[in-house]
Amino acid sequence: MILGVRAPWSRTVVATVALGALLIQPVPAAAATTALYEAENATVSQGVVESNHPGFTGTGFVNYDNVAGSSVEWTVNSAAGGPVRLVFRYANGTTADRPMNVTVNGTAVAAGQSFPGTGAWTTWRTAALQVTLNAGANTVKATANTANGGPNLDSLTVDDGTQGGTDWSRAVIDSTMARFTPGSLGGWSYPQGLYLWGQYLFWQRTGEARYLQYIKDWADRFVDGNGNISQSFSNLDSMQAGNVLLALYRESGQARYRTAATKIRTRLNTYPRTSDGGWWHSTSDSRQGQLWGDGVYMADPFVARYGAWVSGDTFTSTEPAKQIEVYWSHLRRTSGAAAGLLYHAYDEPGGLTAPWVKPSLGDTNGISWCRAMGWFGMATVDILDLMPADHPRRAALINILRDLVPAYARWQDPATGRWFQVVTETGNASNWTETSCSAMYTYTISRSVERGYVDASYRANADRGYQGVLAKVSLGSDGRTNLADVSEGTNASDSLSYYFNRSRPVNDFHGLGAFLIMNEQMMRVGPGN
Repeated sequence: MILGVRAPWSRTVVATVALGALLIQPVPAAAATTALYEAENATVSQGVVESNHPGFTGTGFVNYDNVAGSSVEWTVNSAAGGPVRLVFRYANGTTADRPMNVTVNGTAVAAGQSFPGTGAWTTWRTAALQVTLNAGANTVKATANTANGGPNLDSLTVDDGTQGGTDWSRAVIDSTMARFTPGSLGGWSYPQGLYLWGQYLFWQRTGEARYLQYIKDWADRFVDGNGNISQSFSNLDSMQAGNVLLALYRESGQARYRTAATKIRTRLNTYPRTSDGGWWHSTSDSRQGQLWGDGVYMADPFVARYGAWVSGDTFTSTEPAKQIEVYWSHLRRTSGAAAGLLYHAYDEPGGLTAPWVKPSLGDTNGISWCRAMGWFGMATVDILDLMPADHPRRAALINILRDLVPAYARWQDPATGRWFQVVTETGNASNWTETSCSAMYTYTISRSVERGYVDASYRANADRGYQGVLAKVSLGSDGRTNLADVSEGTNASDSLSYYFNRSRPVNDFHGLGAFLIMNEQMMRVGPGN
């Protein structure tokens, strides 16, 4: 749900600590608080407590009457108040979603929260959302909003949002802020933009002012008081950090961020395209007519957010979906076990020809590089989140995910839960599992399941991916996090060895950003059951 531009720095301020040279340690397990509230002990309106479907906790579950307005209401106690995660455990043996409206203390916090089918009434899943509780007693109510009623509801878990006792988003961000000031984080570039978008998502959950201030201090290096920004935007990569400007405008209402973001939006009016309308990866001669899977994430979600948060028009409504479809038409693999995956890059015939072009493979480079497909998946789900329900291209993007997510699942490494640098070369001894794409795939799969775009069974792939990525983050002797096996930035090539031999700098921003985006998603929805 788009909330519009907020009053300047309007989010609740949580007590902050000045950032020094030492890392603030991750939240230990002892600090985590979790409380389980059984549905059968709540106040039930138009429903009955039953125990005829095994797998429930406690003594039973609530079977909602098949009417809109049937509900379950709990009284939830919070010692200090603040942000928590509500996790609803449920079963829905039908194929139809059974959405519910969730309120906290009488205020709507989720309109039409999805409770999609679980495959059987004995298959229990979770749905989760982040809310803020008051100190003391709170009422949490889940009300069916269709004639089908709600799902079978087993329990409500209230926790502080940490995973396994450690909030790894906080740990990664605190480590990065300890290593880099906003002035030394890096220049205007998409890896920094990706990382800061992940930090913005964390700030949205916690509301702690210093995390948003850090983002603002970085952006203010490039945007002056009048909104001037010294960038030519001659390639798609240079546009991704524009999402930081949109976030700052949304949260502060300061016109200079809108002015700077509008420069990117205006640049796209004349940006070069392929004959079927796809934006070139770059305007340079060496990239003439080329579409790279990376490119859709660099510009398309920005355009959709600009339309939703700043100023919408036909361009912002149509171009993001159009670009996804054009890129998909050229990069998609259509046969064999790799069907549904994408090649890394395409070069339109005519004009200069890239040395990696394989005409027999649709003028692509013929290699499925993992992170290119990760960018593509994340862009697709993010654009869908910003699309109205009646958008004429919505079904087309969902159908793309219904090809892409099963393809991800087929090529997931069963031993680690991650995905390989060259996804289809699983038996090559030179290949290796890459962390950033594994985080991106996990995010895309989880969000696709959450939104009901794909079957709930794929939740298991997201859970395995999440655990696989978490295995690549560790604490060093200095108490700071280290994220391993992230590929450096990568050009297009037709050489497997080129991809295999990419360096893997620890704490590369491609990986840090992807990790945060994934972690915020997985903390919000909770693990599958």
